[in-house]
Amino acid sequence: MDIRYAVHPDHMKTLDTQKIREQFLVENLFVRDSLNMVYSHIDRIITGGVSPVNEIVELKGTKELGVDFFLQRREMGIINIGAAGVVSVDGKGYELGKKECLYIGMGPKQVSFASADRNDPAMFYFNSTPAHSAYPIVKLSLNDAQRVDLGDPLKANVRTIYQFIHPKVLKSCQLVMGLTILAPGSNWNTMPCHTHDRRMEVYLYFDMPEEVVVFHLMGEPQETRHIVVRNGQAVISPSWSLHSGVGTGSYTFIWGMAGENQTFTDMDDVPMSVLK
Repeated sequence: MDIRYAVHPDHMKTLDTQKIREQFLVENLFVRDSLNMVYSHIDRIITGGVSPVNEIVELKGTKELGVDFFLQRREMGIINIGAAGVVSVDGKGYELGKKECLYIGMGPKQVSFASADRNDPAMFYFNSTPAHSAYPIVKLSLNDAQRVDLGDPLKANVRTIYQFIHPKVLKSCQLVMGLTILAPGSNWNTMPCHTHDRRMEVYLYFDMPEEVVVFHLMGEPQETRHIVVRNGQAVISPSWSLHSGVGTGSYTFIWGMAGENQTFTDMDDVPMSVLK
């Protein structure tokens, strides 16, 4: 478990490129037959990834959690960004195709990950947050999600948001999670940008050709910085930070949020005139 501590916005101003990447960029999530996790002290969210090939990989509790099993006091959302696979929860298997989601509420003692075909492995990405109540396990496809179409071709930001873990779709304690697919020819996400001081957010960028990168913008609106992000990498965004990106080619991203509320539209819009 990689531990990341909270960063004050004044501290952020002193960081160079490498230090910014060390604090906020999550790399190497999908290593063959390995479960890789980053624990952020920002709302205690865990960001993880696993690509099972030759083995069934189990989700286990760690010393950092101080519990008997991983989901004893947590919930989690899993989205498969690879080929078909199976997530087993207390002995029951849930088949997940690409861009399908599984919500697991607090309480299950055993969770494991497997690929349907070792030659074409699954890639399971997950966010996990502290929980106070147990809610049912729900599997969702894109058709089950709440769909929101946004953007304007003239602004190169036409996109479709699929809200998987959302109050209008299912019950969760604090985790909100989904994915956004950009239309052909669009390369901006979440621009015009915003902040939401009540919630932090994590972005995972994927479905990117090898030569494509995303310039992920973060920081205070008057003190913006950027991180160059590649396929299968995630960025942790503190609640005080804007979070937006532009790609040199096509991409999709998964967003996950935790914090004081689950209101998707609770945003503090940032006028373009104040960006620096």
